[in-house]
Amino acid sequence: MTKVEGEPTAAFKGASWAALLVGVAAYLIGLFNATMQLNEKGYYFAVLMFGLYASISLQKAVRDKEEGVPVTGIYYGVSWFALVIAISLIGIGLYNAGSISLSEKGFYAMAFVLSIFAAITVQKNIRDTQKARERA
Repeated sequence: MTKVEGEPTAAFKGASWAALLVGVAAYLIGLFNATMQLNEKGYYFAVLMFGLYASISLQKAVRDKEEGVPVTGIYYGVSWFALVIAISLIGIGLYNAGSISLSEKGFYAMAFVLSIFAAITVQKNIRDTQKARERA
């Protein structure tokens, strides 16, 4: 298909997907290689998945509101709350993790932030592409 006006470029779409894959893969490889207990690994995995879902949900709710699609206040509020909770959980978990070094904490924090940002960007690109192709 040819690119239509308003559609993100292939390079931007590729960079967004690459950032998401690199962020999630780095985080998961770090967890796999970590010497922490399995329950800690499960906690950090669950926080990543929750954060990814919360960020995509919030992006969708914000975009829906912007485009005039009805979004209930409770859903919009819960979406924000979920993302704040996910970010808080990773922050609190890393702050209190005595079994990992400061550099590992930074690695997990950065991989988490990269993954969240990339998930939002990928969702936005998908939405922009769909909208542009509907107009064409």
